[in-house]
Amino acid sequence: MDQQSPAANALVITPRPCPHFDARPSAVSPDLLVIHNISLPPATFNTSYIDDFFGGRLDYNAHPYFAQLATVRVSAHCVIFRNGQIWQYVPFAARAWHAGVSEFEGRTKCNDFSIGIELEGSDELPFTDAQYQSLIALTQHLQQLYPAITGERIVGHQHIAPMRKTDPGPCFDWSRYLNALANEAPTTITSK
Repeated sequence: MDQQSPAANALVITPRPCPHFDARPSAVSPDLLVIHNISLPPATFNTSYIDDFFGGRLDYNAHPYFAQLATVRVSAHCVIFRNGQIWQYVPFAARAWHAGVSEFEGRTKCNDFSIGIELEGSDELPFTDAQYQSLIALTQHLQQLYPAITGERIVGHQHIAPMRKTDPGPCFDWSRYLNALANEAPTTITSK
């Protein structure tokens, strides 16, 4: 997997192919940000498996864990890798398939009105400084694009599917992230 660290003060979003998305319902704009974690296989990093999975190319025979994913079709708008690199799989205006059965403030089907960001990681391991820096910059960018995504409308997958999901997990530092959002100047973001 060829991932280069982003340059300081310049955050680049790299588009990646993904067949797993569709249109949002008519007149629905994102107003919720959902943070997840992913690693394939669990707690294994710096492989091509996440990219292969979201791109519909995962070899389900490459690892025993992958057999349970053979019928799963999911995506996220972006993945932030351990080095801070951001790959975008789904346009923000489109509906990614990241939340599954979910509810926020009485509204079900959170995929309809949310943006999903995956952090390469697991519930049991801390995330990297580079990931926090990229997540903060990406969130500020999204808040400029979609002002309805306020600090109160940023959640973990665990918050919208509490009986089903635990991510981003207890190692995610919500205080660090939300305090930085409120206090740091936005970073310039570009797309390749």
